[in-house]
Formats: sequence, C-alpha cells, structure tokens
Amino acid sequence: MKRSLGASTMVLPAPVLVIGTYDKDGRPNVMTVAWGGMCCSSPPCVNIALRKATYSYESIMERKAFTVHVTPERYLSEADYFGIASGRDVDKLAVTGFTPVRGDLVDAPYIKEFPFVMECRLLKVVELGLHTQFIGEIVDVKADEDTLDEKGMPDIEKVRPTVLVPQIRNYYAFGKKLGKAFVMGKKLLKK
Repeated sequence: MKRSLGASTMVLPAPVLVIGTYDKDGRPNVMTVAWGGMCCSSPPCVNIALRKATYSYESIMERKAFTVHVTPERYLSEADYFGIASGRDVDKLAVTGFTPVRGDLVDAPYIKEFPFVMECRLLKVVELGLHTQFIGEIVDVKADEDTLDEKGMPDIEKVRPTVLVPQIRNYYAFGKKLGKAFVMGKKLLKK
C-alpha cells in the first residue's frame, strides 16, 4: 500500500546544476540551483527556478542570459558552496580557483573546469509563487573532448554527473547502465 506524502517538490532525483551569470557590473558569478531541467526539444530549452532574493535572479533579468553546468562528482563540494554562498558577498570563482570564460554566444560566463555546459538565451520568465521560472533557449552545448564517446556525444561515465534528493538534502552519483532508451520497451509494443 502506498502512503500519501502530501504536496511536495519531490522529483527523484534532481540534477545538480550550476548557473553562470554576469552581474550589473560585469562580474562573473555562479550559483547552484535546486530546480531545473530540460523543458523543450524544439527549440531546445532548459528551465531553472530561482527566488527573487538571489543575486543571480537580478543578473538574469538584467543580462537576459545564463549558462547551465552539469556538476561532475569531482566538483561537488564546490557546487555545494556555490549554493550556500552569495555572489553579493564573495567572489565564489576566486574562492574555488575556477576560471570564468566569457560565453561565445550569450552574455554569461561559464566555468572552464566544468566538463559540460549549455549557453542559454532567456526565452521566457514565468512567475510561479516563491520561485520564478526562467526558460532558456540553449544556443550551444559545450563538452570537454575527453568526456565524449566515439560518436562525439557526452559519455555519462566520463562526465560523472551528480544528482540531489532535495527532501533529505543528499547528493548521489549515477550507477550502472540499465539499457537503451526507446528500445527496452519495444517488446511490449506487440502485445
């Protein structure tokens, strides 16, 4: 029997995403977001949700752009720090020793050391309540060469992304490959 857990933000798991922005003075800043993911395939879009009180909120509204990084296991402590420190008070990139790189196509920085990043142009802003959803059109995806497979696509075992279970505030790594998407279920199509 299932037990009701009530209305909650419970999607298991949530990706650990770090966004990059420039503030009004042109200083690069990064922030880890708890709410985010893919939301459209054409045009390719990602969404993130922030509280208005965050420093990055102001920057996205001002610059109309942001970058989205997938957090690899090796930088999880830094990503956690990006979510608990404010860019109003500290230069988070300087503290962690990461290198900001100006985006090629949008007015937002990305972190050189992170292996996978999306450059996004702000497409839509949706007021939801406590959070504001920013929908970004992905204008470019960048990945380190050493994280790509033989077909030139990101290899999850090389990127080693992390996920969060928000309700219990724990981070996790991915496990083993279970099968091929859009293939495993084909055997049931004939029933």
